[in-house]
Amino acid sequence: MYRVTIDTDACEGIFACLVRDDRFVESDEGLADFEAATAETYRTDEGSVVAEFDDDRLETARQAAAACPPGAITVEELDETADERSEGAVCQ
Repeated sequence: MYRVTIDTDACEGIFACLVRDDRFVESDEGLADFEAATAETYRTDEGSVVAEFDDDRLETARQAAAACPPGAITVEELDETADERSEGAVCQ
């Protein structure tokens, strides 16, 4: 699982991310956004849009982030939850 965050205060609407990853779309405000249906979770906060994905496209998301001229996109891998770690330990 990984999280992709768009800093909408930093986004300049250049859309280099859209060319690299089709999950990115243009928002009504003319900034980068996500196609919400593609994400496990999706939320907008003051100054950011955050989506979490559980797929094999982490590298594609990283390429989209790297292509963003103002550096408005961050990608972070998420750790397992405590419940998943505990369950794994019990099952072993």
